[in-house]
Amino acid sequence: MASHGTVEAVNAMTARWAATLTGEGTVLAGVGVWPLLGLLADGAAGPARHELAAALGVPADGAATAARELLSTLGAMRGLNAALGLWTGGTLPIEPAWLDRLPADVHGRLSGDAAGDQALLDAWAATCTDGQLDSMPVSVDGETLLVLASALTLRTDWIRPFTPVGMEAESGPWCGKELAGLFRSTRILDRVGVADTAAGPLTELQVLGAHGIDVHLYLGTPDATAGQVLAAAVDTLRERRAVVPGSRLPYGTPGPGVSVAGVPSLDGEPTLDVATVAFTVHAHHNLLDHPDLFGLRTAGDASRGHFPGVSAEPLAVQQAAQAMTATFGARGFRSAAVTAFSAVAGGIPRYPYRAREIGVRFDRPFGFLALHRTSRLVINAGWVTDPDTLDETSADW
Repeated sequence: MASHGTVEAVNAMTARWAATLTGEGTVLAGVGVWPLLGLLADGAAGPARHELAAALGVPADGAATAARELLSTLGAMRGLNAALGLWTGGTLPIEPAWLDRLPADVHGRLSGDAAGDQALLDAWAATCTDGQLDSMPVSVDGETLLVLASALTLRTDWIRPFTPVGMEAESGPWCGKELAGLFRSTRILDRVGVADTAAGPLTELQVLGAHGIDVHLYLGTPDATAGQVLAAAVDTLRERRAVVPGSRLPYGTPGPGVSVAGVPSLDGEPTLDVATVAFTVHAHHNLLDHPDLFGLRTAGDASRGHFPGVSAEPLAVQQAAQAMTATFGARGFRSAAVTAFSAVAGGIPRYPYRAREIGVRFDRPFGFLALHRTSRLVINAGWVTDPDTLDETSADW
């Protein structure tokens, strides 16, 4: 089982990565990158080892153990499938001690035929993501000696589905579009909350899924950036005292997209009305665009080797990338991520009561986190800028 420290380290990397995002729609999975970096750190030496450990937030000596425990934890979560793959060239010697710290039966061979090897890797990615992604995010060539990859697929069905509805934004960049809206009403007010964060007030909506996998939606102020909102969102998972739950929100508009009022009621029971949108996002991330974030600056220097614990042959990181897709619909959420590193050399009744009514509306760009409810481990983080319209189908999923 992954330790609390490992969960905190993975979430910290996710928050730092999310903080680099601009305003484009995207999705990322720090949890797919972290174990690969841990395995590389275990076999690294010199400055590369120190940089990888700093990026991981754990000592390099224990990084492989933490990575293996994290992969085992992910694989044991219902609704989540995790896979690890290692492929090496036939002439590359692999240190047995390093290989023994990987899960069993993950080691395959590269033939040296670039087209054939690419087809092999792409088939692995497609199989491990149930066809949601059809290729590996890195390409192989005649100089590729090693490929290390992870694949994650997530599916959770909502405990209470949404009702698909047409929706129009009242203002902002989605105004005038016929959106594929999703609506539902509940009496559990604390599914929504507002946090005071470094990015300003932040509205959080918890959408509970089966098997302990939830998705939280986050709406910031109109001028808050994607990076600011998502970094603050990850922080709220740790600092729950900063979140004022719906039952304690003051009347008026206490947070972005939130309204609280006292309304005539037949039974005096409170209600939370939620309006959001269906969406699908795709992304491809070149991790070497942020070498310091992932501890890859020295490791990418091909003028010398950095991983003597992996192989006696000098190795340097050639490529590091992640491909992802995520869909949020009326009945649930699903996502897939592949991360890879390659190495080279009715009427009007009488209302006797008044009741609290909260409305929350996500009708402009917002962020989301998919997470494990118990551990608070963030599996996906993303930003929505291009929601589905009524002529698209993911709202029915």
